[in-house]
Amino acid sequence: MSHEFTYYAPTGGLPDQNQNARERAVFTNAYTVIPHGVLSDIVVSYLPGWERTRTWVLARPLSGFAETFAQLIVEVSPGGGSSNPEPDPLAECVIFVLAGHLRLTIGARAYEMDPGGYAFIAPGEKYTVSNDFDTPATFVWIRKRYEHAPGIDVPESFVTADNEKPPVEMPNTSGYWSTSRFVDPHDLRYDFHVNIVTFLPGGTIPFAETHVMEHGLYVLQGRGVYLLNQDWVEVTEGDFLWLRAFCPQACYAAGRRPFRYLLYKDVNRHPKLHLA
Repeated sequence: MSHEFTYYAPTGGLPDQNQNARERAVFTNAYTVIPHGVLSDIVVSYLPGWERTRTWVLARPLSGFAETFAQLIVEVSPGGGSSNPEPDPLAECVIFVLAGHLRLTIGARAYEMDPGGYAFIAPGEKYTVSNDFDTPATFVWIRKRYEHAPGIDVPESFVTADNEKPPVEMPNTSGYWSTSRFVDPHDLRYDFHVNIVTFLPGGTIPFAETHVMEHGLYVLQGRGVYLLNQDWVEVTEGDFLWLRAFCPQACYAAGRRPFRYLLYKDVNRHPKLHLA
């Protein structure tokens, strides 16, 4: 059975006056759920060095919250963008396009990215982002400071797309649970992965994963029910979840469409033996 993959992009605006104020937002010391309805006009930020662009900051390094990464949703209006998007010379990033069309240049190479487009940009790489089209371009921007390791080369930038990385079936799941990996998990040059996880209706993670990796999880499509620490939480497309290291987690797909999410995790480095 074939499935069409889609990517939810927020459009802002303001909630209806009759909406429940709390909605489904949750903030705990183990996890956070930011529902898509929270991504309204009143919580956008405008970044220095960017023109005709607004962002929703989903996570940033903060005591008791995300520790290893920042994650934003960026909406670039026609004619907008940045010739110097990254202020941190030690940062690496992933860009994943949700809607519209984006022009990305890395060094001397230019790319036109459509929904589902994926770019890894190496630390210190010079790049630009622009929207030369007629509709807004929206993308997920995940940033992390690169952690150098002795004898390990810095990875190279690359551009690909969701439809170029077919989901790989997880063992013994009959295809109900699969992962689209954009880099080789055994390549130690990379100190973080951003994959797409796909569950077909009925698919599940049948145990409570408990591990050292921190997660940023943006739901691209469909609905699911997630175990977060001791709570079962229903999530849907456009929702963002932050999971602290060692937060128990499991899930199952709900509804009739595939449940898919973009998943960040930090990997492949020795645990630090001191706190910064």
